[in-house]
Amino acid sequence: MTVLILRALGIGDLCAATPALRALRRAYARDRLVLAAPGWLAPLAALTGALDDLTELGSLDDPIPRAERRPRLAVNLHGKGPQSHRLLLATEPGDLLAYRCPTANWDDGPDHRDAEHEVRRWCRLLSWAGLAVDPTDLTLLPPLVAAPVDAATIVHPGAKDPGRRWAPERFATVARALADHGHDVVVTGEAADAPAATRIAEHSGARVLAGRTRVDDLAALVAGARLVICGDTGLAHLATAYGTPSVVLFAHMDPALWGPPESDRHQVIRHPEAADPLAAITPREVLAAVDRALAA
Repeated sequence: MTVLILRALGIGDLCAATPALRALRRAYARDRLVLAAPGWLAPLAALTGALDDLTELGSLDDPIPRAERRPRLAVNLHGKGPQSHRLLLATEPGDLLAYRCPTANWDDGPDHRDAEHEVRRWCRLLSWAGLAVDPTDLTLLPPLVAAPVDAATIVHPGAKDPGRRWAPERFATVARALADHGHDVVVTGEAADAPAATRIAEHSGARVLAGRTRVDDLAALVAGARLVICGDTGLAHLATAYGTPSVVLFAHMDPALWGPPESDRHQVIRHPEAADPLAAITPREVLAAVDRALAA
């Protein structure tokens, strides 16, 4: 029997769903658990230890492959609907576990709350269904590949939303200061982040890994890192998953919804009162947060 789980998003989204995925694994220990998600996430999905397979789904505009039709149960860990509900209902599941969504003609579920941390949102859905779930169960399994660089200090300037990207010049100032104090600084990101990464490297002496790492390489890099400095993006969630000290720079998003667990090891910087919250963050402020994270 198959349990089909929808979470067709990115790195941070998968990390945030790990406690819910493990609760499903425990509840359906004899079933085949399949995640519908982008194919490039497969190595990271394996590190949850909860899944048997991944069926590739690039977006909600794509149909779920016919091979996964008529699962015993479909679970919507993607969103509040209606599109995600309809996509799963089209597979003709024996049952659907999802938030209530009248627009999708689905009333059998709890009400979705916008003002809820992403980890707890999906834990609450499973708790409603009677499953035992631990929202602190965020640690991923050890990566199966070696880290490209051991004990690196990772500077990650990229984010899908341009409004979540701190200025490369400020990242460079931080990277230079850390390199001067003995940190082996590397700059990560996607291929599109390479120009910003190169600018940071030119002013700091850091090594550029942007566009040169797969998701499993990135997980290994973070797992073995000394420190992570990044915006509100997937790398912050990997740092949480591996207990790597981190400094996370938030713009308008409230950390109460997407931030790391409260811990001195994970420092959050945010100036919600500022017209431009990221521009209000200074390199000196980040360096002070680095000291606190490393001392934890």
